[in-house]
Parts: sequence; C-alpha cells; structure tokens
Amino acid sequence: MQNNKLLLSFKSVLIFVLASTLLLGCVSEQVSGTEKKAPQDKGKALDLHVQMALGYVEKGNRESARHHLAKAFEIDRESAAATNAMAMLYQLEGELPLAEEQFKLAIKRDKKLTVAHNNYGIFLFNQKRYQEAFAQFEVASADLGYVNRSQALTNLGRAALKLNNKARAQSAFEHACILDRKNADAFIELADINLQNQEYADAKRNLDMFVFLANHTPRSLMLGIQLEKVFGNKDKEASLALILKNNFPYSKEYLEYKQKNFN
Repeated sequence: MQNNKLLLSFKSVLIFVLASTLLLGCVSEQVSGTEKKAPQDKGKALDLHVQMALGYVEKGNRESARHHLAKAFEIDRESAAATNAMAMLYQLEGELPLAEEQFKLAIKRDKKLTVAHNNYGIFLFNQKRYQEAFAQFEVASADLGYVNRSQALTNLGRAALKLNNKARAQSAFEHACILDRKNADAFIELADINLQNQEYADAKRNLDMFVFLANHTPRSLMLGIQLEKVFGNKDKEASLALILKNNFPYSKEYLEYKQKNFN
C-alpha cells in the first residue's frame, strides 16, 4: 500500500510537554488543614504512555516504545490500546506470529477499538491475506467517528482490488475522497480505476488532484502519459515521459514505457 503505510501521526513535542507534567506522579493539596495526595489520573497517564509508545514505534525506537508499554501495562494490564501498540512493536521487530496474537487480543479486549481493526487489516494485507484484511477494513471504515476513516476506506478499496471487486473498490475510494479532500492515495487509486473504465475526464480530474496534493510518482506519471495519449496531447505526453525518464529511470513504469515505445 503505499501500500502499506501505517496510518497514525504523533505530535512528539506536545506529548513530551504533557509527559513532563503528567508523569511526575502524585501532587499534594491541602484539605482541611492537612496535606493529602491526589491520585494521578490513571486514564490520562495510560493514554499518554500508549501514544508515546506508538510514537517511538513510528520512529523505530524499540527500547523506548517497550519502556512506555511496560508503564502502560502497570496501569492496566488488560488495556486494549496498549495491546494494539504492543502488536505494532512486535510487527516492527519482525515477530509476526506475536504481532498477530496481540492484534487479536486487542480486538478481543475491545471490539470497538477501531484503530486495532485498521492496523490488523494492514498487517493481514501485507501478508497477502486479502479477504481477512478486507473484513477488518470494513469494520474500521464503518466507524463514523474514526478520525482516520478516509484512510480506512482507502485500505478497504485496495483490498477490494486484490479480490477483483472493482466496483466496491471504486465506491470506497470515492467515499474516501469525499471525507478527506487531502487524501492523495485515494485520488490516485480512483484515477487509475477511471482510466481502466474509460472515464477519461474523471481520471484526469482525480489525477490532477493527486498531483496537486503530492509529488509525482512513477505511477502518476505513467497514468498521465496514458491520459495525454488518449486526449491527443503529444507535447504534454512527451513532457511527462521525459520527467519519468529523468527522475525515475529505473522504475518499472519507465522500463515498461521504454519497451512499448522504443523497441
């Protein structure tokens, strides 16, 4: 997937600022002239440790991630969110059976933990278990309150393509674009389907949106070359082909283009 890009983002600076205040432990307050320790908000501390662990997983810092997960499990040894984060850590470490075990356990502990369904779906997709991945993405994308719902729909569409269900894929990508007009991944997927369906105007519009949102890739350049050929714009076609040659000379797209046009 770009394909296979996990979908979480973490604001490290904010987290560390919060950590410096939240993780200091108990504070003191005066009650009726006597000093009494106020209990730490365990829910906030748990969430903070989990988010920090995920941030470290994203950075590839396994030891720091493990440290914060240990702290999270000290607060709640059955935390579904911490279990999901542990699955991500095992995945980073290449411990795939352990990762799958933890994903399943996280979902068992909280069936409504949408992020675990999405992450498990990505795991399954990477293992080429597309039908199982599709099922997890369906659950994730059905959650109307999920902050990354547009990306879950994009994942669903990609799994549908692997299952040769182009109609379901197209509807998923279209929905993803409606929910997030900045979802470049969904726009290029939709442009590709439009081109295959000979929906050339729609393909051009969606490809233009991708190029506006993201840098050109070998795939986007090849789609552009094919579209300009359809529209008969030889100069634009040649311009895109030159960019493909100069910027991505070893890509499979350029090799295919060269074989079709110069052999």
